[in-house]
Amino acid sequence: MKLYTPILMLSLFLSACNSDSNSEDTPAVNLDDNSSKIVDQNSSSTLKNASEYVDRLYEHKTHSTFNFGSSQTQVNKEAAVTAMCYTKHDQQYNPCYVCHQDKVPDGRANYMDDGSLQHEYAFSDYGFTNRWNNLYLDRTQEVSEITDKEINDYVSTQNYTELKTFLQDNNFSGYIPDLEDYHLGAEAFNSDGFAKDGSGWVAFNYKPLPSTFWPVNGSTDDVLIRLAKDFRQTQDGNFSVTAYKFNLAIVEATIKNIETISVDGLDENVIGIDLNNDGILSKVDEIHRPKHYVGKASYMKVESFLYPKYTEFLHTVRYIGVDEEGGIYNAPRIKELRYMIKEKSYQDASYPMTKYQIAIRYDDEMKEREQGALPVFSFPMPDKGLDNGMGWWIQGFIEDSNGSLRVQNHEETFYCMGCHTNLGSTIDNVFSFARKVEGKDGWGYIDLKKISDVPNVGESEGEILTYFKRVGGGSEFRANNDIHDKFYSNGTLDEAKVKSATSIYDLITPTKESAIKMNKAYKVVVEGQDYIHGREGHIKPVENVYEEITAQTPVLPNEKQYKWDMRLDWSK
Repeated sequence: MKLYTPILMLSLFLSACNSDSNSEDTPAVNLDDNSSKIVDQNSSSTLKNASEYVDRLYEHKTHSTFNFGSSQTQVNKEAAVTAMCYTKHDQQYNPCYVCHQDKVPDGRANYMDDGSLQHEYAFSDYGFTNRWNNLYLDRTQEVSEITDKEINDYVSTQNYTELKTFLQDNNFSGYIPDLEDYHLGAEAFNSDGFAKDGSGWVAFNYKPLPSTFWPVNGSTDDVLIRLAKDFRQTQDGNFSVTAYKFNLAIVEATIKNIETISVDGLDENVIGIDLNNDGILSKVDEIHRPKHYVGKASYMKVESFLYPKYTEFLHTVRYIGVDEEGGIYNAPRIKELRYMIKEKSYQDASYPMTKYQIAIRYDDEMKEREQGALPVFSFPMPDKGLDNGMGWWIQGFIEDSNGSLRVQNHEETFYCMGCHTNLGSTIDNVFSFARKVEGKDGWGYIDLKKISDVPNVGESEGEILTYFKRVGGGSEFRANNDIHDKFYSNGTLDEAKVKSATSIYDLITPTKESAIKMNKAYKVVVEGQDYIHGREGHIKPVENVYEEITAQTPVLPNEKQYKWDMRLDWSK
């Protein structure tokens, strides 16, 4: 939870303004192609009127009422604390280990060291009250009024393509979606995961984090990565798929902190570097992690557990698509479009975001939490979303009451910040890429049927089986869902049945009937536009959650706390 002083805010803002690709600290990075370099068109006036621009945020329900000039008033001052954090553990169940971990002494930049939050509700005084009031709503009546045909037609209708035109027409200066046909899911990418439109976005197959992004709990999703233009070029500045693939593989090895990684027969002659260390330049199926990136990005050092400057991520949270046979897929209709860009890196000359600097920020986070300080993510460049203080800008788009995607207001984006700032389990504030299917087999649009339930690093049993055993169900709230019906009998987990699954698709996808009901429930959420009180798409009120934390609220026993690494051991 960030608590910026005005001086620090101004310092961070000045550093952001210096992140242009022509600055001295990044002489070679150039994002002036279609890779969405973000520019504040009013930077001069912003510097003169910072307090005015802090309030230049948007708060609207439909496109017709889009307003860049509305206030920054916040209803829930602890919106960065998610609804799941109020889950009742009954002194037995622990879903918290997925996010909150003790510091791992392996050189990663994440120094949060928040494993104690597995057993205690260490909120601010304000946060002891659960303000996610939508958890207690009963949507049975509203859901019953939506027919199966209505919801299926709605989910099958895309809402992505109009967003770009709308933002351009409204002079939006933040990220504007630039990937063609993204609503089509896998059809927008080739077999290697590269976007067919040449935009540089690359899809990867990864294991969704337990359990928020499991389809059985209401949504499908995907994640894309894009490296800066220099990482896609040879030394002479020509675009090269081979150079790009090499650099993507290096990033993966860097984030996972592994020494070797597989590639699909890439030719070292294209980049002029022997990456498999056999003394010759040839086509290779495996490379060793080098000290620098390759091609035109060879000036950028490789730093374990950190992404290079201008790395971007694009993430859709979608409705659950259901085909005629009951198969589950990523629907064309998008609930949320989420975007991140790393604008400060460890190699910047003017304001380097090194591991040391990041560690200081994590230390500040812990001190602020211990003092009970409320989080603040204000920043005088609202079109860009919010700055997490560790190099990343985060922006979000969400459905309006008519189903069109719109820009999130300040509080709705504030909701995203807790997970991408102050959690002990993330690697460089990102969840997904460290969980990519390893090497060449992991490039391509997400396909749950191609992923087995491999264990996490340091563990022996499958991650999903482990989650079921530690949490007592298939969601943080232990709400009844298809996982209970399929894998539990009288409250006892059928471990053999879980282990017999051929892929994680069989473990974490819902039935056709459940998918349709969950789609209806979320449609009710959209129509109400009350995201600031919770966006969980349940039908019945959530039961296993506290309305208030008190001194009498029990803590979790020490033996129920776990060491956990979000990375996966694909060798098993």
